[in-house]
Amino acid sequence: MNKRTSTTFIVGDLAGRVLTLKGRDAWALAELIRAGENGCTPITHPGPRWSAYVHRLRHEYGLQIDTVHEPHRGPFPGNHARYVLKSIVRIVDDDLRAA
Repeated sequence: MNKRTSTTFIVGDLAGRVLTLKGRDAWALAELIRAGENGCTPITHPGPRWSAYVHRLRHEYGLQIDTVHEPHRGPFPGNHARYVLKSIVRIVDDDLRAA
């Protein structure tokens, strides 16, 4: 049986808002934090539904995440999104590392 892991974050300064997220939302926010100003793309940080995770983080949790549209070449040229976390968020407790 899979244990659903959770991660605790603080938004803002030390007295900021506490968020405890689970699953892919927690994973996506942790990846955004670790990526810093370089941000994450579905190419550099593979995940099945980046746009859905970012939507939830923005609308359900009130985080500021910029979307930068970038062209890419290759056998399937087009555009992809780079997501960059602008809110100040830090990881307090991360069960994802133990999973």
